[in-house]
Amino acid sequence: MRIAEASIRELNNRLDAVAVVAEYVKLEKRSGRYWGACPFHHEKTPSFTVDPDRKLFYCFGCNKGGTVIDFVMEMDKLSYPEAVVLIAKKSGVELIYEGGGGERAERAGPSRKDDLKGLYKRIAGSFHYMLMETAEGDAAKRYVRDRGVSPAMMERFRLGYAPRDRSWLYRFLSGKGYSAELLAASGLFSRNYPQSPLFSSRLMFPVTDRNGEVIAFGGRLLDGEGAKYLNSPETEIYRKGETLFALDGALPEIRASKTVYLAEGYMDVIALHQAEVTNAVAPLGTAFTESQAKLLKRWADTVCLVFDADDAGQNAMVKAILVCRKNGLAVRAALPSRALARENAAGFAGNAAPKDSADILKNFGPDLLKKCVKNTILDFDYLVERARSGYNMASPEGKAGAALFLFPWAETANSDIAREACLDQIADVIGAGREDLRADFRRYARDAAGGVRYGDNAGGAAGNVGAGRPVETNYELFLLAAVFVNHRLYAKFRSLLPMDELEDPGAKELYIALEEWWRNDAAEAETGTEPPESAGLPRELLDRIGSVSLRNYVLEQHARGAFSGNPGTLMADGVRKVREASLVRRQKEIVIELRTQRGEGVMVPGRRSLADLLAEKLHLDEELKKLKEKGA
Repeated sequence: MRIAEASIRELNNRLDAVAVVAEYVKLEKRSGRYWGACPFHHEKTPSFTVDPDRKLFYCFGCNKGGTVIDFVMEMDKLSYPEAVVLIAKKSGVELIYEGGGGERAERAGPSRKDDLKGLYKRIAGSFHYMLMETAEGDAAKRYVRDRGVSPAMMERFRLGYAPRDRSWLYRFLSGKGYSAELLAASGLFSRNYPQSPLFSSRLMFPVTDRNGEVIAFGGRLLDGEGAKYLNSPETEIYRKGETLFALDGALPEIRASKTVYLAEGYMDVIALHQAEVTNAVAPLGTAFTESQAKLLKRWADTVCLVFDADDAGQNAMVKAILVCRKNGLAVRAALPSRALARENAAGFAGNAAPKDSADILKNFGPDLLKKCVKNTILDFDYLVERARSGYNMASPEGKAGAALFLFPWAETANSDIAREACLDQIADVIGAGREDLRADFRRYARDAAGGVRYGDNAGGAAGNVGAGRPVETNYELFLLAAVFVNHRLYAKFRSLLPMDELEDPGAKELYIALEEWWRNDAAEAETGTEPPESAGLPRELLDRIGSVSLRNYVLEQHARGAFSGNPGTLMADGVRKVREASLVRRQKEIVIELRTQRGEGVMVPGRRSLADLLAEKLHLDEELKKLKEKGA
């Protein structure tokens, strides 16, 4: 339906032009007009003005001007109807829509989307009250404070607590008059147990749209079993791959600086905002997607990636670089843990360096965190560092491997000239002939042209050489894909293997999707029995995979009959292999730590004793022996 002209006239009459524009630009009144720095170009002397009577804006510096609706369209990259709807909501104007070719007018009543947003607003307030004002919320509040988060940040992000009582939420909301139908569509309850909440005994992070309306939740487990983080399923008002945590609060600074900081999780974003890096956002439980990159492109030119310092975080950074580049965004890599080592080496000498922004905030405070994340390098320089650390460029094989690792970056260039320049840079870095490297790139492009690209939607096994090449199965990914297809095994699987033992980001994404589905559809998943041959893969489970290429990988492996053997045996063998690899990794870490301590000859405060390390190594040796005997 089309918005009636009478509604648009009423909106123009009633809207406060200064109030609307002031949400984007700081204005000062002079000579009957309001002036500010133009948001459309950089200037030192304010030449942007708003006429409150005529509802117009104009910049004398860049000559851009128009109505307030035009202004909102340009700032938020909205269509005309979208801008009208947005301003109408802010101005309290009820729109009338024309139907039947304009022959009759219909007043648009509250939609179910509006009802859902009202519901989420109410429950976010209730969760916040539970955290801040009740005894049951004290443990969650203490956890947040122990992470260095200030009371002001708790309020700004409206942090909350979901009570342990699993009957409270439905009773509370139905008592407020919400229908069973609306609650079933809300994503707050299990599909098979309509009165059982998805979240209980969790620290709650409200997820908002860019207008600040709560549309979903993330919840961190505080005790008991389950995934550490659990996210709302998709609903009529929430699309995970198209939403970014804290975007509404970050937009003013993103618009002003044309730069956005992309972190991994809720706590990292909160830490960055507390450190006055207020243009920080994060994906929501999945890898960074094409849709999220396109969303950021509306306001930003540059993305600074602030990912965890562990292997999984750095592998995810490689993926995010490619997604950003493909969507026309310049990229820089922030390495706060490395910067911290330079700034404050004595502060954690002998201890493990903090792995993320939240750890730095907790241990070193907001000022040092801000200084560390502002220290960034170009994405190509970061990728070159990764290539040099992963390949011996003195050997022919190492040069070839490094080239394959860097080719996807060159492939994201948006013109032939830019691509040629990228290839020249790669050739110079690895010490290869430019024409020889071009020949290899042409072969790489031909080989990859017909395959599914693991980096298509930022999902998959980041860290594999050549992130843009066809998917190559590894044992973790294969195991999770097998469990995903045989989803009824998940109830048993989750008790055998915690997600922390996985390294591959694609496998972790499948684990998260299964956990969210299992919690939302517990009755169906609880059987723990192998599904019959005719059992289908639920659409609501498949839709939880945020990455197109990862979804295609699961479907392709299933279609190829890769999981046609005994599902229980496949799962048992895979779990044993993953646990064995995890134990071996931990063994190596212990050995390195033992060598370091013996070499230093002194005990550093905060570091584990030699006796503790030796005891853990013996325990790991025994566990590994048992696993190998079981698999023999």
